[in-house]
Amino acid sequence: MTDDVRGDMTMSEYEFPHSRLRRRIEDPNRTPLVLIACGSFSPLTFLHLRMFEMAADYARFNTEFEVVGAYLSCVGDAYKKTGLVKAEHRINMCSLAVAQSSWIAVDPWEALHSEYLETAKVLDHFDHEINTVLDGVATPVGRKKCHIALLAGADLIQTMSTPGVWAPKDIDYILKTYGAFIVERSGTDIDEALSALQEWKEKIWVIQQLVQNDISSTKIRLFRRRDMSIRYLVPEPVVDYIEDHNLYDEDGVASASSDGKGKERNKPGESKGVASASASAAGSSANAE
Repeated sequence: MTDDVRGDMTMSEYEFPHSRLRRRIEDPNRTPLVLIACGSFSPLTFLHLRMFEMAADYARFNTEFEVVGAYLSCVGDAYKKTGLVKAEHRINMCSLAVAQSSWIAVDPWEALHSEYLETAKVLDHFDHEINTVLDGVATPVGRKKCHIALLAGADLIQTMSTPGVWAPKDIDYILKTYGAFIVERSGTDIDEALSALQEWKEKIWVIQQLVQNDISSTKIRLFRRRDMSIRYLVPEPVVDYIEDHNLYDEDGVASASSDGKGKERNKPGESKGVASASASAAGSSANAE
């Protein structure tokens, strides 16, 4: 069974996607864990996907958790963040990015709402769907509730430490009820970010990046505006989708060849600084004459 997740779906069509959620664990001493990444994903990058893999490795070697699933949850259009394309596009790009994954899924529930939803409400949604509706997962000694946890970059934890950005009650509820797996990111002082969150330190798991990766959605959008290559920074199907829908080219530069000639010369996302095969062939013919 596959889940029906489309950017153009409506809330009336929505069903919680759970085909990739593992429904049983064999070790009764471990706690099933579901990782939730909430964000703009405008667009999703390889770092977003790597965060899931890093968190799964960390949980396996450093905790008593056993990962049984993971979800990407895009914010809705009401968020009004700079560079935020329509939720329909972001849902579609995320779905394309995880199409080959056996355990990472996209849940469009948050993005389908016309109003902005706080992260706490989104996590409550996953807890309800997985632990109440689906009744957790099976183990050799009976059913067990899944631990739902937020997965985010260190920059998010830094915003939690910044006065006025998050409501104190939301920080307390999220970290006390669910906790967070935090991936270090270059440019963020994780120790400083955590200094104001010591009350919840037992529910914050910090993951080091053993291979540094500072790809960001902001940089991808910047590259698009400057008509630069984004290939190998985001999944190939997402590159194609961005090109096909002329996303993130607000200055019009990336659409300069919208007459179709550019697509004949280069594959989607490739640098325009590379001579194309068709151009080289034309040159060779001219030289031959």
